[in-house]
Amino acid sequence: MRKMPIGIQDFQKLREDGFVYVDKTALVYKLVQNACPYFLSRPRRFGKSLLVTTLEAYFKGRKELFEGLKISEYETEWAEYPVLKFSLAGGSFNKPEGLSHALNGNLNDFEDAYGLPHGDAGDLPGRFKDALGNARKKIGRRVAVLVDEYDNPLLKTFGENPELEKENRDLFKGFFAVLKDCDGDTRFILFTGVTKFSKVSIFSDLNQLQDISMDGEFADICGITQEEMERDFSPEIDGLAQEHGMTRVECLARLKQLYDGYHFSKKSPGIYNPFSLINALKKKDFGKYWFESGTPTFLVKRLKAMSFNPKSLSDGSLYTMGNALKDYRPDNPDILPLLYQSGYLTIKGYDSEFDSFQLGYPNDEVKFGFTESLSSEYLHGETPLDVRSFGRDLKEGNTDGLRDRFVALFARLPYASGMVDDSMLERDFQNVIYLTFLLLGQFVQVEQHSAKGRADCIVETDRSVYIFEFKRDGSADEALVQIASQGYARPYEADSRTLIRIGAVFSSEQKNISEWKVQVPVSQS
Repeated sequence: MRKMPIGIQDFQKLREDGFVYVDKTALVYKLVQNACPYFLSRPRRFGKSLLVTTLEAYFKGRKELFEGLKISEYETEWAEYPVLKFSLAGGSFNKPEGLSHALNGNLNDFEDAYGLPHGDAGDLPGRFKDALGNARKKIGRRVAVLVDEYDNPLLKTFGENPELEKENRDLFKGFFAVLKDCDGDTRFILFTGVTKFSKVSIFSDLNQLQDISMDGEFADICGITQEEMERDFSPEIDGLAQEHGMTRVECLARLKQLYDGYHFSKKSPGIYNPFSLINALKKKDFGKYWFESGTPTFLVKRLKAMSFNPKSLSDGSLYTMGNALKDYRPDNPDILPLLYQSGYLTIKGYDSEFDSFQLGYPNDEVKFGFTESLSSEYLHGETPLDVRSFGRDLKEGNTDGLRDRFVALFARLPYASGMVDDSMLERDFQNVIYLTFLLLGQFVQVEQHSAKGRADCIVETDRSVYIFEFKRDGSADEALVQIASQGYARPYEADSRTLIRIGAVFSSEQKNISEWKVQVPVSQS
């Protein structure tokens, strides 16, 4: 059993303790040679902190930690530079003075490490500037400044405490603006975070920062590519396949379907979510590890408040400009940049004519995890949609059970108060249908309605093919006639499985299923 780096964010510990490491040091070397001030955005648990500690070890001249890695072929000097690292991934940032306490603590550590005089804790910008200058004078080399998860203090107060959020923003403005006047004292600067808040001063006052978040050159600096996975985790892939009675090819296809699919530039390779992938290989199980490690409650509630159509998240209809993806403003009504930066959407295509990016779910882990969260909010349920029971009824041919489950779902919707208009009724009717069948895709093959001349939904099991047509305030007979007249069943006529046509009607007056008719060919009934 090899040591898998689950939750290991410190490069020194990873290397000294013999954990498996995916070698990213060729890209690290490229970063440090350019020596520009950088900003990098990546979703949570994507390896940003490991990148920061790798840079920390490099600038501290820890040559022994890099033996056998790609960077050892390039680097010959291995000079030691003072390193000032701000670790903002944790802290009491939702409390007054929480951010200033964290910044002072990082400065304390830096001053102690290099024997520098302690500056005035009440004057954070002045203390920061003095620390950089003092280190340069004493050591004779410029300082590498590394800021890990810069946006965490802002996200902690976002939407919860506007006054404290403003205080944290103002503190950032005065503190990190110091770097603009300390170019002579700095060797390298990197900020990392999930979200690029465009109104925060590090991107306005510190305008020399180069945002490499969507640069193709560094698209895979965090995360794991297909080549890296098959090269570095071959024994674990074989172990996972054996555990589940799969061939290696089948196992690789399942891993790709669940955890691959992130793209961070126009021509980015597919990137695996490292947290989920390594967990799956270590635990020999296909779980929703990344998604379950943090729930998108805020995003889901905001989408619901916006009357956002959840179908657009996966039907290929979401497009946005590249500049919009890089920046996020809390007062921006467009939520797509936040969904992209936080990892719930990714780049699926690029339209060069209009310089626009197509967005969608990166993989099945995110698609089904996020849809489960949406279903609870959109269906007003206190518990997740019981999609497994739907799947069981489909596999067993229990059409009465399917009908009863849809009736129960519609009964959850808040129509009893009478506070509902026609557009809301139509929207919720469509959402119930869409979310239910989307989630069923975990257990059976589901084809969503995607073009004229296609049924509302087609579901395939080992024994049956279901063709659904839903009508609002029509008749079930009309739905069945449409299935026949439009030839929805034609591709399955030679299929040996039972062909089941279902016409269902949602009544605006009853606010539920009013008709449900099932039609099975006589030869198959």
